[in-house]
Amino acid sequence: MDDEKDTGQHDDPDTGLDGVFAERRRLLSLAYRMTGTLADAEDIVQETYLRWYRLEEAERRAIDNPAGWLTRVASRIALDLLASARRRRERYIGQWLPEPLPADLFDGTADPLDRVTLDDAVSTALLVVLEAMTPAQRVAFVLHDVFAVPFDEIAEIVGRTPAAVRQLAATGRRQVRENRTAAVPRDEHDRTVRAFLHAAQAGDMRQLMRVLAPDVELRTDANGLVTAALNVIEGPERVARLVLGVDAKMPELTHHLEPTADGLGVVLRTGDQVAGVMTLRVEQELVTDVWIMLNPAKLTHWLPIPGTDEGRDDD
Repeated sequence: MDDEKDTGQHDDPDTGLDGVFAERRRLLSLAYRMTGTLADAEDIVQETYLRWYRLEEAERRAIDNPAGWLTRVASRIALDLLASARRRRERYIGQWLPEPLPADLFDGTADPLDRVTLDDAVSTALLVVLEAMTPAQRVAFVLHDVFAVPFDEIAEIVGRTPAAVRQLAATGRRQVRENRTAAVPRDEHDRTVRAFLHAAQAGDMRQLMRVLAPDVELRTDANGLVTAALNVIEGPERVARLVLGVDAKMPELTHHLEPTADGLGVVLRTGDQVAGVMTLRVEQELVTDVWIMLNPAKLTHWLPIPGTDEGRDDD
């Protein structure tokens, strides 16, 4: 099988088990960017390692660059999964959103976020744009623009010529730039989120509307598992009424400001249970997008840390 060969030029080769296992977090980071959910990303990584261990010992020893081989196989699996994911999304109830992540989930790795010229490489804003791409565009963009994989290697993964892959990545890059504004400074984002939460908790409709952009949109992902708005909510008044309505209907909800890939976000809890995660996009000190994740399947990485409130910024 041609997956058993590798022509990549990534890190120094390490055919030992420690070297192969050390790639797991990087592969998970890559697969998450390609799929938007950690469950899919974990499935991709698991299948990648299964294929590695199915090789004969002599076949593994013949691979000069295990890291490159793992990247190539994971990317091919992701490409196949993206095609089936599109069909699953057609049956999804309401809005589909990428899974929000704690800011430090991929810490402790050689995660190449600093290579991304478009900044927040795991933000909801970027992943929403990636969701609109074709599977081949998404894989090409993530591999080249985020992980700096050469076009000729990507061509073998997606079954296109290097020139075609270059065009795929360029098209994806253009879509990202056309659909996202530059990320605001983190302190500006967080200050605006604090003002948003303060107005919401105070039940102050006018003050909340002052923090919302004229074209603000709110999307909720619940997949029919909990009560949520199925359609996009548009405009400051409608968004403010929905936000205040949730608090009025669920007075037991507590709000916790916690760092996410988008900057400060709001984790909603009922007791020790995570009920939802709200992330926001900010432009010119106004909230332009509100994304509320209520789907329990996409909240598993927001469980409370037993016996500690470390890292929490409760309001």
